[in-house]
Amino acid sequence: MQINAKRGKHPFKRFFLLFVPLAVILIFLLFPYYWTLVTSIKPSQELYSNQVIYWPVHPTLTAYGQLFGQFNFLKPMWNSFVVAMITTVLSLTVSMLAAYSFSRFRYKGRKFLMVLFLTNNMFPTVLLLIPLFTIMRQMNILYTPASLVLSYTTFTIPFSVWLLNGYLNDLPMSLEEAAMVDGANRAQAFICIILPVLIPCLLATGVYIFMQSWNEYTFAVLFTNERNRTVPVALKSLIGQFGVQWELLTAGGIITVIPVCFMFFFAQKKLVAGLTSGAVKG
Repeated sequence: MQINAKRGKHPFKRFFLLFVPLAVILIFLLFPYYWTLVTSIKPSQELYSNQVIYWPVHPTLTAYGQLFGQFNFLKPMWNSFVVAMITTVLSLTVSMLAAYSFSRFRYKGRKFLMVLFLTNNMFPTVLLLIPLFTIMRQMNILYTPASLVLSYTTFTIPFSVWLLNGYLNDLPMSLEEAAMVDGANRAQAFICIILPVLIPCLLATGVYIFMQSWNEYTFAVLFTNERNRTVPVALKSLIGQFGVQWELLTAGGIITVIPVCFMFFFAQKKLVAGLTSGAVKG
């Protein structure tokens, strides 16, 4: 009887020690997104009222219409998409080749270069603003998408090289050796054997690069102007000296999150596979 009584207490203990803290953490994490969504669909009389309204009585999509109509939010979204995609493709191409070199070949200066890539991420991006601004101006690409792409690759390539290098180290060299024994050269073995196996990690790395480029603000505010500003800079312009356009700001925040959510929804399985393990072990 005592044993059964003790067993009967376990569900309550598990409920209060596990589920209640998890519920509190989830509420703490998700409430800002909920409040952003609610604010974006509130009419003006409810948004600027003295009472706290947790759900609008008369929800409206007027803010989204103004965002794409009067504010022309599609233009900064397109600018951010172009910059993020070019940065992702360029960074993945360079990082993949560099990681393959570090993983498969042993040459003088290899460890020094790996450490150099690692130390690049130890410095804040603010330190490089003035040097990069000078370089972009001398190259005559200031206030163009190319300036942002080159700036973002400065920080995305080193991390991507380390991530892809760790994944390649898990792949046995016997895969390439078997292909080369059958008559393929090094390039053919890489393209036909290694590259297909590397897709999960490339996808995971690509999502990381895309997110960094899509959400970056510091370089974007310095290297862009009114014509080619990106989403973070466009949203910042809604915060004026005498007030904040909360309905447009929150609507823009919801729209900005959607592409990243779609990427994680369709790529979540390969993201886990790419970040946690290699393809063949043993």
